[in-house]
Amino acid sequence: MRCPYCGSLETQVKDSRPTEDASSIRRRRVCPDCGGRFTTFERVQLRELMVLKKSGRRVPFDREKLMRSIDIALRKRSVDSERVERMVNGVVRQLESQGDPEVTSDRIGELVMEGLRLLDGVAYVRFASVYRNFREARDFGAIVDELAGDEAEPEPAAKPRQRREPAPGGA
Repeated sequence: MRCPYCGSLETQVKDSRPTEDASSIRRRRVCPDCGGRFTTFERVQLRELMVLKKSGRRVPFDREKLMRSIDIALRKRSVDSERVERMVNGVVRQLESQGDPEVTSDRIGELVMEGLRLLDGVAYVRFASVYRNFREARDFGAIVDELAGDEAEPEPAAKPRQRREPAPGGA
């Protein structure tokens, strides 16, 4: 693995452990040349996916591009990086486990929207604004109303408590 600090190819693994969802291996590495420490993740790639863009172009699926777009939506939000990693792993797993080696960019966007909706409402709205190409302020209102509708599911009303009157005769 190349050192991100000095470019050396002689990095050493100091610690390896599975991630929380066991979908990848987290490795702590150190560079003997510059002493830099960094983390890498190793995961299984089931198949090579191609993304069919709206323009008709086909491009290789890029997990890092997906991660960057999610990071932009989550900018300045306090969401645990492990939860983000699990969400991205889930999206990639769903894409890889479908029968077709080709996936539309729309499908990727919908899976990310589903994941962000559960992860963080603000990031969901941010991503939706780009993905759905919002043009006016009311577009934001519609998506916020949709999100608020999910959160405002009615809870069963509590029955009023009946006050017990003391039995006649003082018992």
